Amino acid sequence: MSGARRWTIAWLLFVAGFINYLDRAIISVALPVISADLHLGPTAKGTLLSAFFWSYALMQLPMGWWADRFNLKWFYAGCFALWSLACGFTGFAATFGVLMIMRVVLGIGESIYMPGGMKAVSLLFDRKDHGLASGLMNCGTRAGLALGAPLIAWLVITFGWNHSFFVLGFSSLVWLAPWLILFPAQIPTREAPPRGSLADHLRRLDRNLLGLCLGHLGFSYYWYLLVTWLPDYLVESRHIPLQQAGAYCFIPYLVFSISEPLGGWLADVLVRFGFNEITSRKTLITAAFLTSLLLLPAGRIADNTTAVWLIGAASLVGLSTGNILALLQRVSPPGEVGLWTGILNFAGNLSGIIAPLTTGILIEKTGSYYPGFAVAVTVLIAGLPAYWLLVGRASACAGLQSRPGYKTSL
Repeated sequence: MSGARRWTIAWLLFVAGFINYLDRAIISVALPVISADLHLGPTAKGTLLSAFFWSYALMQLPMGWWADRFNLKWFYAGCFALWSLACGFTGFAATFGVLMIMRVVLGIGESIYMPGGMKAVSLLFDRKDHGLASGLMNCGTRAGLALGAPLIAWLVITFGWNHSFFVLGFSSLVWLAPWLILFPAQIPTREAPPRGSLADHLRRLDRNLLGLCLGHLGFSYYWYLLVTWLPDYLVESRHIPLQQAGAYCFIPYLVFSISEPLGGWLADVLVRFGFNEITSRKTLITAAFLTSLLLLPAGRIADNTTAVWLIGAASLVGLSTGNILALLQRVSPPGEVGLWTGILNFAGNLSGIIAPLTTGILIEKTGSYYPGFAVAVTVLIAGLPAYWLLVGRASACAGLQSRPGYKTSL
């Protein structure tokens, strides 16, 4: 396969991530309007924001398992269609219960995004390009928030939240055409087909994945605080009109988006200059996590514009993402990148369940968003020792990647 075609597919995965977060985050941006229509309090809003992650997290293990085994071209396309339709049909919801159901269905469809995308990157690209390719794939989600927040706010104000779901969900189906044209039906690879049951593989997971999962719990808690509560914080706490709040959200989400491939590329460059790959990626992860401390003064400062810029600087945490994903590919056994990504994303999305609920409860108990900010920063930085102490050696199975004769196809 030509390099141009590989990178075109990587950009398609970027666009899929962009759509993924438009469909996922519309509930956050439209939440002030939806909660007014349905008379939802902070705890109910937190429950609604959390519902997506119930199915999204639980489906990560089977989705990762299937991504290693099924024809990725058609499997990814089917899941993409499911999540787009779920978003579109959410516009018909008239009760809190129906909204909850549609969010759960959306989570099932979108659960292919990370394990399927990482499996594609691992098969299409050499290891020296994993940082940039992984960051590009995943930064589409952040770009979806950055560019989507003001777009969604405009749609909600202009057409109402119901029609906004119709537009975003059903129009997304157009993406399937270039995917089905460009993604190959088969990808030659040296990876051995995974054998045994899912339970067998789970029993022999090593310390590398444990360290990645522990660190990812902190990373995801921080990220999902920004995803789920930032628009509501700007409207309810800082009394910014919804459309202006959507425009303000553009800054931190864009910073997070650009940081993801940038951080991966920086580590790729260090590796090409001869620096140790694992140490380079851990160092960038550490520096990125420490930028989260800027979220604390952002929550205290009175000026809205300055606060938003500080939140933007605290979004440089995104420099870690491409390196986290590249580390996973570096230490995972051959043929199991999909499964390991699913397990990693399962761990991270436990935080997606916990963060919105915890933050909602803290707001209701204290009357302030600041404790939620402080908890998110603390949980994020607490994940750093897991990377340094547990992640650092290739899996015992990694040598199989170079064994002749290991060829399979999707």
